[in-house]
Amino acid sequence: MLIKPVLTIVTAFLAMSLPLPSAHAETLGTRARGHEASRSDLPRRGLSMAQVEKRYGAPLEKLPAAGGDTPRHPTINRWRYDGYTVYFERSRVIHAVVDSPRT
Repeated sequence: MLIKPVLTIVTAFLAMSLPLPSAHAETLGTRARGHEASRSDLPRRGLSMAQVEKRYGAPLEKLPAAGGDTPRHPTINRWRYDGYTVYFERSRVIHAVVDSPRT
């Protein structure tokens, strides 16, 4: 019963030797507080609305809240800043997204 371990080894070797598709990453820039900002400059997950406003200033726009109709669908708030948008679940940051360039 040596066939099964040999097949496993051969299969693993073949899988490792196949060419993998190359990954492509693009660095996106944004402007925050009047200077070039990187993704690390965006508000991080877990910050409160008050902490975001204190550190990043008032948003350009506070978009209408969405959800909140049931406990399983909490209120999602979105604040637009120059070059990025911050998403809050209830009052805590869940994500900050660099805006797409306008064409």
